Amino acid sequence: MQSAVIVRRAVFSAAVLVAVLLAMAAGLLVAVDAGYGRSLLIHFVARRIGHPIEVKGTLQAHLFARHPQVTAEDVIIDNPHWMPAGVTAEVGRVTVILARPGSGEPSGIAQLALQAATFHLVRDATGHANYQLIDPDKPRPPPSSWIIRSLSVSNAHVQLDDAYRDRHFVGTASANTVLGIGTAPPLRIDGSGQLNGRAVSFTLNADPLATARHDRPYHFSFVEHSSGSRLAAQGALPQPFDFSVVDGSFQATGPDLKDLYFLTGAKLLDTGPYHLAAKVSFRGKFSEYRDLVAASGRSDLHGTVTDDYSGARPRWNLALNSEALDLSDFGVRAAGRTSDPPSPLLLPSAELSAKLLRADDATVSFRAHSVAAGRLPLHEVSLRATIDNGVLTVAPLRAQLFGGSLEAHGRLNANERMPVANLDLTLTDLQLAQFPYKDPGTPPIAGPLQAQVRVTGTGTSLHQIAASANGTVAMQIPHGAIRESMAESAGGADLHGVGLLLTHNQRDTPIRCAAAMFTAANGTLNAQTLVADTDPELISGEGQIHLDTEDLDLVLHGQAKRTRLLRLRAPVLVRGTLAHPSVSFQRGASTPVLVDRGTTKEADCAELLAQTRTAAPAVASR
Repeated sequence: MQSAVIVRRAVFSAAVLVAVLLAMAAGLLVAVDAGYGRSLLIHFVARRIGHPIEVKGTLQAHLFARHPQVTAEDVIIDNPHWMPAGVTAEVGRVTVILARPGSGEPSGIAQLALQAATFHLVRDATGHANYQLIDPDKPRPPPSSWIIRSLSVSNAHVQLDDAYRDRHFVGTASANTVLGIGTAPPLRIDGSGQLNGRAVSFTLNADPLATARHDRPYHFSFVEHSSGSRLAAQGALPQPFDFSVVDGSFQATGPDLKDLYFLTGAKLLDTGPYHLAAKVSFRGKFSEYRDLVAASGRSDLHGTVTDDYSGARPRWNLALNSEALDLSDFGVRAAGRTSDPPSPLLLPSAELSAKLLRADDATVSFRAHSVAAGRLPLHEVSLRATIDNGVLTVAPLRAQLFGGSLEAHGRLNANERMPVANLDLTLTDLQLAQFPYKDPGTPPIAGPLQAQVRVTGTGTSLHQIAASANGTVAMQIPHGAIRESMAESAGGADLHGVGLLLTHNQRDTPIRCAAAMFTAANGTLNAQTLVADTDPELISGEGQIHLDTEDLDLVLHGQAKRTRLLRLRAPVLVRGTLAHPSVSFQRGASTPVLVDRGTTKEADCAELLAQTRTAAPAVASR
């Protein structure tokens, strides 16, 4: 919303500055053209306004008319003392017509006309601008009595460099309101050019200047277009013409939310077609966006966002809620910016901006009824997070998943050359029967899964952190059931197991317990413990999981507990990737056995589960 406002505000403020300078000139001297009088006048006005000025051309005044008039040519206004040296405005010709007190008309500036004007407008990262009319570091005085009643600016060249809100505009702007007999026409400002490197156009309509007063709000509306997006806003200045206090609302639509950067300077996410609306209020360096509603695809967001630029670092506060959020609605694929095939990786590779984490501080609270994260259907999600001097802390993220619960704590330090992350993730009672299978009606395995992930890694995405992870990953199933044909096949092939497979028997057999412990070293998970005790087989394994490529390299061995005839013992290979695993027998390693007497003992489940509960150390700097 502020992009068109800042251009309009800057042009309007610069126009007021010119008018005030020349109006003061009219009140000081009658013979403006007298040599020392002219110099004294310019020096006096420059000191009062805080902007050095120079009039290279003629300066004429007609002060004793019913409508006193001042005209100046080739006027240069330099930057104020709170900004580096430079030029704020160059105006070929300025005409000011005053409303004389006691004339029956509102006092102030009856008409202001600028011709051949060029504005060089600058605002630094602290909010100091060369178009401000008073020193921003001093207390604000009461509103000025001067109000421009009619403004005419024809095709002024405008260059705006706004580091405060990351906006850079080059183009033209025109303002026009001509008083007619018995009429009070509204103010209209039109502009076009390049904003942040993309073509932009805007139109602002406001209340008639002729009826403006300091004791009642001054209303305006505008529409802005760029990169297929449209921003429409309505607002008011509660204390005309104090541009640091603004109230209003806006609606934005377009093909990609990220394109709002070319309208507002805000750096947002890629999306598909979107709608965004909010009520806004600006109070100096504090802004509030309330009743915010955003929608794209199947996703919605609503809540309140505030930003405060009054401190040493910008601080944001986000309190957001969602009924449904689908992560596939975000990113370059949702925006149609890529034709590349979807990533084969299971872990998300979307990166957080380390530069953004270092630039701003934030407090975030988020709740959602459902979040679709690829194959993970999260429910009743809640998140609390902070960004403090480049350190992101998540404490905690909670969600319901597959009938169980997820809780995560994390810390990402973006101040390092390569950001360092710590992650502590706990999964409790995830129901394996609810995992997505080809045939959801007959899940091959059931039972509650418990897991603990405690790792440290580097990077700004989950995939980067996993690919460099060091730490531990522990999992266990304290009880459950597995398809008997799968359990029998873990030790190779025998008559009983082959019979189950050939008849497509879906009979289950109990899982007494199962546990796995991996140590992570530079992104590779090495199996320290891999045991599953089923009713017919005791299954053990070894191998690795490579998290950079997400490749699986595991070998399983089954030992029969009961007698089996014509058994072909062969290790089972688990290959493929986390997203697409594959299972096969190891070729060339089979051992035929006529009678396998199945003398294997059951595992000590209590000890096995206790080891995987206590072996994972806590993550440092949680």
